[in-house]
This record gives sequence, C-alpha cells and structure tokens, in this order.
Amino acid sequence: LSTMSKEEKPRVSLVVIGHVDAGKSTTTGHLIYKCGGVDQETIAKYEKEANEVGKPTQKFAWVLDNLKAERERGITIDISLWKFATKQYEFTIIDAPGHRDFIKNTITGTSQADVAMLVVDASHGGFEEGISRGGQTREHALLAFTLGVKQMVVAVNKMDDKSVNYSQSRYEDVKSEVATYLKRVGYKPAKVTFVPISGWEGDNITESSSNMPWYDGPTLLDALDKVSAPKRPADKSLRIPIQDVYKIGGIGTVPVGRVETGIMKPGITAQFAPSGITAEVKSCEVHHESLDEVGPGTNVGFNVKNVALKDIRRGDVASDADDNPAKGVTSFEAQIVVMNHPGKITEGYCPVIDCHTAHVACTFTSIKQKLNRQTGKIVEENPKFLQNGDAAIVTLEPSKPLCVEPFAEYPPLGRFTIRDMKQTVAVGVVKSTTKDESA
Repeated sequence: LSTMSKEEKPRVSLVVIGHVDAGKSTTTGHLIYKCGGVDQETIAKYEKEANEVGKPTQKFAWVLDNLKAERERGITIDISLWKFATKQYEFTIIDAPGHRDFIKNTITGTSQADVAMLVVDASHGGFEEGISRGGQTREHALLAFTLGVKQMVVAVNKMDDKSVNYSQSRYEDVKSEVATYLKRVGYKPAKVTFVPISGWEGDNITESSSNMPWYDGPTLLDALDKVSAPKRPADKSLRIPIQDVYKIGGIGTVPVGRVETGIMKPGITAQFAPSGITAEVKSCEVHHESLDEVGPGTNVGFNVKNVALKDIRRGDVASDADDNPAKGVTSFEAQIVVMNHPGKITEGYCPVIDCHTAHVACTFTSIKQKLNRQTGKIVEENPKFLQNGDAAIVTLEPSKPLCVEPFAEYPPLGRFTIRDMKQTVAVGVVKSTTKDESA
C-alpha cells in the first residue's frame, strides 16, 4: 500500500471516538503503521522509548502521541492529522481524544469528519464503564450523529484481553448493546459495520485473525474501504471555518482550516466573518504543496496579505468577498433537542455553543415552540421551560460576534452542540439567521 500510485484517491476524514482507555490511539497507530505513515525504524524507536518509561503496551499509540508533553502524560490532546490508504480512499485521521475535558477538541474534530470509527473496549469492566451514563461511548456517538457524521464503523477492541479471550459470545453481547444504543441515537444498526479486533495484537486490523475463526466479516481496513465517498459541495460559495492561525517567517499570516464548501484559490479577496476583515490570498498550501485551487473536504493553509496574526482567530469563517461572503450574526433561530440537562432550561439560559470551530456563549432569548421529536409537529407554543427529551424552536443571541449559517444552506456551519457543566446538554441546527450588517 505504501507504493500508492500518484492518482488522487478520494480523501475521507475519519474521526476516532470512544471512551478514554478503549484503545483508540493504539488501534489508529496500528492502521497507520500498516498502511501508510510510519516506518519500522520509527516503531522500533517508539518501542524502546515506551519500554524505558514503563509503558510497553503503548508503542502504536506512541505513533500518534508524538508530542513530547503528551508522551509523558500518556494521553492525546491535540487533534493530530495523520494519513493512511485503503484500496479506494486516502484517509486523514482526526484523532479525537478521550479525556473528559478534551471533548471541546473532539467536537471540532467530529464536525470535520466524514466517517466515525467508534472504538469500544470489550474487556469485562472496561466495556461497562465506557457505556455507563458517565462514560464517553454514548456521548461521543451522539455527538458524531448530531454533527452529521452519518457513517460509522465500530471496532470492538481488546478481544485479546484475558477476560475476553477472543470469545464470540462476549463479542455478540457487546455488539448488541452498542447497536441498541446507536439505534437510539439515530444510526441504523444494519448499516454500521462491527469488527472484533485487537489494536495491540493486530487481530482483524488489516488481516483476518486466526484467533477468531467464528468471525467471517471484513477486517477493520476493509470495513473502512467500504464506506461511501462523501459528496462535497464545490458549487456553493466558499466557506472555511478557521482552526488555527500561524505566523510563518518570510511568508506572513497563514490561517488554516477545512474548505467546507466552494473553492479556495490564490488571487481571491478573502473576507473573514464576523470581523469583516478582507485580505488578498497570496498562496494556498495542502500538506506543504502549493496548489492553484483547493476544493471541499481538504485542510488548507492560505497566506493572506497585510493582516496581523491577532486579527484572525479560531472560529472565524473565511469566504470570498466577491461571492456571497459570510457575515456575523446578531441572533439565530434554531431547532434543538435537549438530551442531558439536569434541570429546566428557561429563557435567559446562557450556555456555550460549539459550532464548526467556534466556541461562544449564547443566550436563549426566546423559547418559541415545543415540537414532537418524531414528527416535528408543534405541541406547545411559547413553553415556559424545556427539559430532557424535548425538541424545540428557540432564538439564541451570541455574547460576542459569531458566524453561523442556516443548516439547509451550509450544513457544516449550521450544526452545533450546547455545552454546560462539562457535558453536552443539547444539540441543534440553525434554521435562520439575523445577519450583522455593521461589519
């Protein structure tokens, strides 16, 4: 696979989700090691380092956690971009971290993904903890679905664990419980592929395992190769939510983000929302290659003229000043579903909204209608409060300038999560916006 022809394979971005110790980094590291990114020498070096610090089981994870600070703490923090190839696709992995306080990073990772790989720990105790009310298996799956990641592959990991010992009945138990939950979230279990694996030993990752003769389904790599290629809206106006902004010596200011819609090319005048700042785009780079045009689904760094680093920030949206540019909003109407709030939500409630790469506190200025979740029909006008399970139409006002778009026009800029008390309390989509015409 490493001798991939130069023909461009469709790019698919994969977010890896699951509870903190489910083995996400190890499984992902194994895929990269087998199908792309990492050579034998590097693995040997990681193995030696992992042994020296007394964590020998983490050599594949080490492939991913290549940031020094992360190594010492044994956890993945930033969303590292890594690549591996299947027969059909080139996958970019957005390694979504597992620890609770990193869920903000997971959200921004998930909102850029086409496919989710949910890694579940099959070991006795490990599975139960991950799927419990406080575990992250449920929350991550729910986030992935709400943020529009409709394709999922489930890796049932740690089949080699002593408590599992490659048991078919344990695999079936775990599979049926996860399938029940995924169905409740909104996935169709029949369309979700489950693969029993060992991220550590390598069973069923790229080659079928002799330890599980009872399993005749695809390997993890084959399951990923069978996903449908995402449709990319290139004919819409340009929208790039900004992830980071760099100052590069000799070049200047370089914002980085994923092209969600439209085409980015040098020579256009970029307009940033919500600030309204405009600047000429001098060049565009993808994986250190200079390109004349960059279409949807690709992470791009672009150099802008005469703009200071501090003028652009994560959460801004870049667009083409001459083609329906993005604007900030003073308020927006949204349809939300409350999933995980301990009390009642009333007007005046001010949680944090995560939409694309933006993270902004917003106030519920009005709760207009309560809806039937299944049919979408109105069941109550101007309800006094909302609680778990309620779907509603609400008006939200951002506490500082924010750029969002109606979900129907620009889906990636129109889905959001509502977070409070370190958890996702509700999810929603933007129905309409009141644009800020002052910028």
